[in-house]
Amino acid sequence: MTFIATGDSFISRPLPAKGNVGFNELTALFGQSEVKFTNLETTIHEKEGYPSAVSGGTWAMASPQVLNDLKTYGFNMMNWATNHTLDYSHGGLMATKKYLEKQELVHAGAGLNMAEACAPKYLETSQGRVALIAATSTFHTSWVAGDQRPDMPGRPGINPLHYKSKYIVTQEKMDQLRSIAEVTEINSERELAIKEGFEIESEEKNTFKFGDYLFKVGQEEGKETVPQEMDMQRIRKSVLEAKRQADYVLISIHSHEMKGMDKSQPADFLINFSRKCIDWGAHAVIGHGPHILRGIEIYKNRPIFYSLGNFIFQNETISHLPADFYEKYDLDDTHNVADALDKRSKEGTIGLGTNPNIWESVIPIWKMKGGKLVELKLYPIELGYGLPRYKKGWPSLSHNERILEKLNDLSYPFGTTIHIENGMGRIY
Repeated sequence: MTFIATGDSFISRPLPAKGNVGFNELTALFGQSEVKFTNLETTIHEKEGYPSAVSGGTWAMASPQVLNDLKTYGFNMMNWATNHTLDYSHGGLMATKKYLEKQELVHAGAGLNMAEACAPKYLETSQGRVALIAATSTFHTSWVAGDQRPDMPGRPGINPLHYKSKYIVTQEKMDQLRSIAEVTEINSERELAIKEGFEIESEEKNTFKFGDYLFKVGQEEGKETVPQEMDMQRIRKSVLEAKRQADYVLISIHSHEMKGMDKSQPADFLINFSRKCIDWGAHAVIGHGPHILRGIEIYKNRPIFYSLGNFIFQNETISHLPADFYEKYDLDDTHNVADALDKRSKEGTIGLGTNPNIWESVIPIWKMKGGKLVELKLYPIELGYGLPRYKKGWPSLSHNERILEKLNDLSYPFGTTIHIENGMGRIY
């Protein structure tokens, strides 16, 4: 079985009628595989949902036409559990689901309730059946799907991977935190909520909640993150089901969280989660979210892509934005989208548009036999860094070996070596 995957497709404008630079090369590349995955990083509708009070950063919306364009590239499997899934509340989610199903695309990670959001979805190919399970760790609490009950319907939303952060300090600093909390009364509302039964007190020893942050006594100071056990067990059940119902199981995880301030380094909980998925029976983990490349790990002879960066990135050609966006930048209804984007980027001097790492990535093609990796090739792509915002964002194949060299450096801590030959990478 041959697989191909990309990172985020934040698409906001239609593909030119005759394609664009690099389009033919990419479709030829995708033609080598029956399984073609991308992450859908937008909502799909014609203003069929109300703007949510909280967005994923930009209220992402695109015309249903773009799904046809993604199919033209060749994609047949998509994750849509992201930090943008609920940008237009439940109406936007339900419209996106409607248009995905109209295009007969296999999609996972969100739905009308938790059962649907976490369910494996299946692609039938001539070489076998492939399952996709998708989730995101980057979300607002209100976006999480709800379980059904016999006496109450579930709630539309995403399949979440919660994680817990613990800040480790010495006993001396812990005592200082307790003293500060007592003087400032930072925990007073929470303590009252516990007494009245609205919150549950932590049973972890040697820990202290300071406002929204959990501190723990330890000698090695720092921060640790661990995935929430309830979510892990729910996703584990989905994997165990899928491995009995399909030849191959793919996990897609959308995660912006990082280690420290380095976007290129995955958070500890993401590494933990990804390896556990392989332990449970998944054949590959496809990560995306930070809009840049992260390292590749070959774990138990199965690939983990901690982030594949961007495939299509057009967050600056959104056609409409709600009042909330304009108000954030002290603009009013006399201003337009171009005004708002200029204000956010300080006339193109800050933001994602100025970071060259956002505009380059790789496309992996890998073969598996008997559940084991037998070949993995990496093809660099570039998305037009330096072009005007209405032109950049479309991918084209590149022979820039620097992209592969950087990815090799990011993969080294995971024990992975990328062999670079004639502008292409291989992992043996």
